Amino acid sequence: MGAYFPGWMACALIGVATAVGLRVLFLLTGLDALLSFRLFTYVALGVIAALTVWTLVFGP
Repeated sequence: MGAYFPGWMACALIGVATAVGLRVLFLLTGLDALLSFRLFTYVALGVIAALTVWTLVFGP
């Protein structure tokens, strides 16, 4: 499984939680209706959050 097994799983869960949280926030503010590619937008936001956490925790 690798030495970073718990780390990448935690980062993935943080990314999913961020994407879901931003979806709720965007629905409440009305920004969701303005998005043209919703799936790609939320996946990209989740990946950005996960990679940011990975970089801050495991980076150089």
